[in-house]
Amino acid sequence: MKKIFFLALALYAQASADEIDDARKRWADSPHGPLLERILPPTFGARELPEPGSPGAQLTLRYCVQCHNLANPAMHHAAKWRGIVQRMVMRMEGRGNIGTLMADMMAGVKAPSAEETSVLVAYLRKYAQLPLDPKRYPEVNSSSGEAFRVACSQCHVLPDPRRHTALEWRAVVARMQENMEWMNRVVGSKPVPGEPQLRVEEINAFLEKYARK
Repeated sequence: MKKIFFLALALYAQASADEIDDARKRWADSPHGPLLERILPPTFGARELPEPGSPGAQLTLRYCVQCHNLANPAMHHAAKWRGIVQRMVMRMEGRGNIGTLMADMMAGVKAPSAEETSVLVAYLRKYAQLPLDPKRYPEVNSSSGEAFRVACSQCHVLPDPRRHTALEWRAVVARMQENMEWMNRVVGSKPVPGEPQLRVEEINAFLEKYARK
């Protein structure tokens, strides 16, 4: 049984690599490639997808990496994913918001069927970001929660600290710092008077205080 599991995992990893390689080749050949590649940071990998061998994860790799780097289901909270996927499907079909240019950008890109779209939405919603409840964590609105609040709210809803353990949060925050650098968000590398700066240790301290044990 273990051999079958690891064989399936190896085949999944190879298929994942093939999908990503195909996307990178398409970006290299397209005049729109640099734009597409810059949409999302490249810090989230196929092996980090929840339930990596599930139909939802496979569809995420099959369709989402056609146009940009792999999306993390925790990028958005559940309420946002359905609308986002519907908008992305329209773009994959060449019916996006920039007219004929969209059809040109999507040349060679495949769109999911209605059934596949439903599976994809369900998967992304299942593993979406769980928003922080400020009533449960009132400290988030105090000075000790400011660094966390300012940094994380730039890209998504504030995450519930109990989503990860303290050790896991350290790795997540490090990845988020890379993402912010990629997306030119507040990272504290070039202090500007009056601009909030990224205070990583304060962010980690807040998350670790309430992290899952």
